[in-house]
Amino acid sequence: MFTPDPIPRPSRPPASSTPLGDYLSQPRPGTDSGYAVLPRSLAQAMPLPWQQQMSHLLAQFHQAFGHLPWPVYRVVPSRYERLVDLDEDQLAEVGCTVEVGDNGELEYRMRDGRRIDNPETHQVLVSCLDPILRQNPGGQQPMPAAPPPPPW
Repeated sequence: MFTPDPIPRPSRPPASSTPLGDYLSQPRPGTDSGYAVLPRSLAQAMPLPWQQQMSHLLAQFHQAFGHLPWPVYRVVPSRYERLVDLDEDQLAEVGCTVEVGDNGELEYRMRDGRRIDNPETHQVLVSCLDPILRQNPGGQQPMPAAPPPPPW
């Protein structure tokens, strides 16, 4: 009546109770430890069924958390750069200065005067041009330039 064989168990790990946290904890484009940013132009370029699902999820999210005092977020495209590769404007943006020290070497300092050791390996976030195309006001992606006519 009963088989003496053991019950087969799944070979995969058990399902997580924090699947979104698990997913976002991995290095992913547009995420850091505190935020996940979706470029609007890419989200609006998704296939229609995806957009429908995304709008439904966002509506539920805003229904659940819309009562909180939300700040206005300013998203700035940025990338990591070595401190020694920055120009004066970029150094000012990240709050650093560079000056020639007593020994004739360049010294990098934070805004509060602290010296930065090993500026060759010290990386900071600096703003950059957004590599993701934005949509035109009409909602359409910009059209690529037409190829030049053939020379004949």
